[in-house]
Amino acid sequence: MSAGPAADVYVKLASEYAELQPVVRKIREYEAAVSELAGLRALLGDKSTDREMRELAEMELPDVEARIGGLENDMQILLLPKDAADEKSAILEIRAGTGGSEAALFAGDLFRMYERFASTKGWKVEVLSSSEGEAGGYKEIIATVTGRGVFSKLKFESGVHRVQRVPDTETQGRIHTSAATVAVLPEAEDIDIEIRPEDIRIDTMRSSGAGGQHVNTTDSAVRITHLPTGIVVTSSEKSQHQNRAKAMQVLRSRLFDMERQRAESERSADRKSQVGSGDRSERIRTYNFPQGRVTDHRINLTLYKLDKMIEGDIDEMVDALIADYQAGQLAQLGANP
Repeated sequence: MSAGPAADVYVKLASEYAELQPVVRKIREYEAAVSELAGLRALLGDKSTDREMRELAEMELPDVEARIGGLENDMQILLLPKDAADEKSAILEIRAGTGGSEAALFAGDLFRMYERFASTKGWKVEVLSSSEGEAGGYKEIIATVTGRGVFSKLKFESGVHRVQRVPDTETQGRIHTSAATVAVLPEAEDIDIEIRPEDIRIDTMRSSGAGGQHVNTTDSAVRITHLPTGIVVTSSEKSQHQNRAKAMQVLRSRLFDMERQRAESERSADRKSQVGSGDRSERIRTYNFPQGRVTDHRINLTLYKLDKMIEGDIDEMVDALIADYQAGQLAQLGANP
């Protein structure tokens, strides 16, 4: 029994050590650069230094000074207050919005985009529940994305994604606009949020699926209602036990996210971070297929690589959003030293 707490302490310390390693490396780089700068200035200040050495030192000086400036900025970013949820896995929810069948097809495109992006990072994607569109895609799909740092990379994807393209069924070549809503929630653990048994109602229903001899033969689908908030979560895989666990996983994450949003709104009552507002009714991005461009409206960034992005190559957009958020944090620190 004693191994449990000891193992927990080890995991906690190992996590803290992993977080500190990049900071330590950057500080050592900075110290080496400062030492190099001091050496160059000593050479230039020494009257006995020959002309060739002096010229070399004068040439290297601007580069070393620029490197030090960059390292100082890097260290500031590494030492910014961390979002405690950044290292967590995430629950990804995508829902078709306005646009009927086209919106469902677009929701499917977005899910595959995130699925491919996840595979490049070595993350695991598991679908918890889905409702397919009549012409393909999804009316709604909910999945877990498991891996280290998933939430830090995907958290700025929450919001309304809009698509402009000519549907296959369009004979006149007219561009249609439709939308899908994305929500990314940090996956909550038991220690993050406590759900009291008396606060939930669990209903079992007959599972409905796409054919098969076992469909509608057992009460396997599970619907959990969180009575204090009215949040309803359903899961309809084959195993009722698995469904209950998956539905609780989603419920816990939604409650955890609600608590985080409330705490964040209290902290930022006097300021609104443009990228990190987390407003899921906000239109954040437009995918224009005829022009092959993707525009993120929060940071006014347009990339003409829609074909690559829809195949999962979204690193450039993700990194730009993170950089903009960090710049905002640095500016705020400068305004409130």
